[in-house]
Amino acid sequence: MRCVFRILLVSRKLRAAAEGRRHKATYIKEFTDGDIDSTESQTLSDESVIVDRDTAVIVGTDTASGTEKGSPYRVVFRYPVTYVHRQGHWLALAEHLVEVPSGR
Repeated sequence: MRCVFRILLVSRKLRAAAEGRRHKATYIKEFTDGDIDSTESQTLSDESVIVDRDTAVIVGTDTASGTEKGSPYRVVFRYPVTYVHRQGHWLALAEHLVEVPSGR
């Protein structure tokens, strides 16, 4: 999986979230390190896609759920992801996750 991320992410891709900004190498390491949690799942929904020449933006909802330290969790994020078309491939350039407060 790590090699797929390296191919799909632009070299200077930036991910911004509540806990701060992360660059490509840090993002890949955080996503691929650690034990696999068989209870974890993610569902993407409410996606809208906007394409203008060599740039695309996807806006959507990411719902994650699983078990952490024996307790179930469910968290919902809204996000935009910006892609650029380079040498025949769409590459992720930037994304931003914002947690939706529970009850909304």
